[in-house]
Amino acid sequence: MKFEDLLLEIGGFGRFQILVLFILCLPRINLPMHFLLHNFLAATPSHHCAIPHQEAFVNLTMEEILLISIPQEPDGTFRSCEMFSQPQFHLLLNSSLQPENDSIIQDCQHGWVYDHSQFTSTISTQWDLVCEQRGLNQATATFFFIGVTMGAVVFGYLSDRFGRKAMLLLSLGCSVIFGMLSAASVSYSMLAITRTLTGVALSGASLIILPLGMEWVDIQHRTFCGVLTSIFWSIGNMLLAMIAYLVRDWHWLLVAVTGPCLLSIVCLWWVPESARWLIANGKVKQAHKHLLRCARMNGMKDFALSPELFPAFHLSQALRRMTTEKKPGESYSYVSLFRTPVLRKISLCSGAVWFGVAFCYYGMSMKLTGFGLNMYLSQFVFGIIEIPAKMIVYVLVNRVGRRQSQAWSLILTGLCIGANIIIPKSFTSLRSVVAITGKGFSEAAFTTVFLYTSELYPTVLRQNGMGYTSFMARLGGSLAPLVFLLDDVWRSLPEVTYCGVAVCCGSVAFLLPETLNVRLPESIEDIE
Repeated sequence: MKFEDLLLEIGGFGRFQILVLFILCLPRINLPMHFLLHNFLAATPSHHCAIPHQEAFVNLTMEEILLISIPQEPDGTFRSCEMFSQPQFHLLLNSSLQPENDSIIQDCQHGWVYDHSQFTSTISTQWDLVCEQRGLNQATATFFFIGVTMGAVVFGYLSDRFGRKAMLLLSLGCSVIFGMLSAASVSYSMLAITRTLTGVALSGASLIILPLGMEWVDIQHRTFCGVLTSIFWSIGNMLLAMIAYLVRDWHWLLVAVTGPCLLSIVCLWWVPESARWLIANGKVKQAHKHLLRCARMNGMKDFALSPELFPAFHLSQALRRMTTEKKPGESYSYVSLFRTPVLRKISLCSGAVWFGVAFCYYGMSMKLTGFGLNMYLSQFVFGIIEIPAKMIVYVLVNRVGRRQSQAWSLILTGLCIGANIIIPKSFTSLRSVVAITGKGFSEAAFTTVFLYTSELYPTVLRQNGMGYTSFMARLGGSLAPLVFLLDDVWRSLPEVTYCGVAVCCGSVAFLLPETLNVRLPESIEDIE
């Protein structure tokens, strides 16, 4: 007897499941607001060295003061990180005669002046995270994803041990606390620590939402469930662009994106624990209660097990038969993912795929400039293009299967990134189209990998499996923003890196088994 057979009796996709999915989608909206917040939290406006006042400057305009104090680039713009050691008054007569003697050029000595026309305040302007400190600015995103990486390990294990719902509530509660502390940060160190802890907390929500929803729906609606929850990520993506446009101060921006977690906590009290998890852990009475509640809400008020399917068993007896039998002293952990040959292959390959998907997705999502659009519009367009990509995924994963969809969506992401290396920067419209297309493929890869992975692992190890793969994804997410620093070595090296990783990891997906129309495995024996 399998859990899917029981779901058919109580309604595998009725009002109960729709309401559960809708409530679970509320915290899903909130996730991208934090995961992609770095684009606006750490935005670096145009800036130049601060110039101390001198008596000789009394009759000069600000433009003339800049002209004699700061070197110019070949395109005529002022350099951001350098200044003249002494004013070059001869430039007032001919600004094209830029000094060739580098000995009179020095790094900024008195801080920086920022353009506040677009941002009232960001962490870059708050703590001067520019020039030599530019790495610390990018590291803010890395700290967050390091937290998400640690949280994936912690919540993956805890949600298999103590249940999905309890850990989801704990995750959101901690997210509110650490999110608000981040907004109140008075130093860079405090922000780095609180953003890391926010990442740990939000990782639980990222990890648990989809499996909790999918464990309540039947085989036929699993794809729909995965795509629906993923669409709400895209909605959050677009909302982030609008909130960031309205809130230009980084303190209040953090408050604005953290507050909705409170609404999710209130709504989640209605969502029941996963009946699959309860049965797998021997909590039959609780599972019985939730299943009867599901049956009543789905209109199965006279629900009873079909005698043709389950002769001589009442519901509670049938549930006890489904309880996963554990050998004396047996327990499941992350080590269990690598003990048996088939499961080991699945874990190694899915880990590589998740790394590649997250590495490229966040690499593209954190580069909002260079495509001819302002950053708010780029964020919004990158969010809205994800929705048709998910619709296409919904069709493809049911027609050509999960494996092919996963592999080709990631490979095509890499090819789009590679194409923009070749296309000249003057072709802004073409570059925008290719970038948006690549973003669509990267989101298709992310949508597929969430659905695919939750079907690859058995119930007794599903959250451990999701925790491990999420760890690999967040490792990729942690490294993605640091790759931008490679442009000091070669301007196109970041894009070449993203392209190569996407193609290689996409190819690994061909080694995974197909799960289209296959029952969710309950035990390790089902996998092997």
